[in-house]
Amino acid sequence: MNNLWKYIIIGVSVVLSAMVLAAAYTQNHRTTGTITVTGLGETEFTSDLIVINGSIKAEAYDAAEAYSILEDSRDKVIEFLKERGVNEERISFNMPSTYELSRSVYSDNGNYQGSVFAGYEIQQQYTIESDDVDVTESAARELPSLIAVGIDIDVYNPMYYYTGLEDVKLSLLAAAAEDARDRAKNIAESSGSELGKLKLSRAGVFQITAATGDEEFSAGGSFNLSSREKKARVTVRSEFYIVNN
Repeated sequence: MNNLWKYIIIGVSVVLSAMVLAAAYTQNHRTTGTITVTGLGETEFTSDLIVINGSIKAEAYDAAEAYSILEDSRDKVIEFLKERGVNEERISFNMPSTYELSRSVYSDNGNYQGSVFAGYEIQQQYTIESDDVDVTESAARELPSLIAVGIDIDVYNPMYYYTGLEDVKLSLLAAAAEDARDRAKNIAESSGSELGKLKLSRAGVFQITAATGDEEFSAGGSFNLSSREKKARVTVRSEFYIVNN
């Protein structure tokens, strides 16, 4: 019987010792607070899609005549682009819009007397969208030369896109999150602690700017369309637990 009590007391002592050691370990490795850092993901890329918009227009006293001139201009624009390597399937035209024209009438002494009907103007918007950026860019640059042969044409500045942008965004988020963890780990270790689990993480807005220059960022995010060479960046703000050694 005495031996039984002896073994019970020894067993209880072992359990209590283990509990004390566990408590000491837990106390020594407890979470002591959090640290918040901001990580950055950044990369440069080249646009692989170009979009060029513009318009042609024609004027005549008779609407049918104005439309006939417009059709002839449209055919010449298409032929001009095809000769320079642009696929006709990449060229599209919107529905034409018709406007009445008027001219002001003045008396002999220069007093304004009103306006009278002066004919019609018909406008049509066009779009060139192509993944052959070099060819399309070069052809569009020459489009204004059609003015010399009597075509009333406007060419707007090209817009550049990247079709793999969603993949870029995903990779940047991963890079920014990893950068945030590395920063937090360095700070924690330099203060004699260990980096614990992630508590909270929040991504900032994407900023897509020209690859060169000092283009400003926007609080709502920026999306540069005027530059073929672009830079994308995003930040991730992360909060981690800090654990004492």
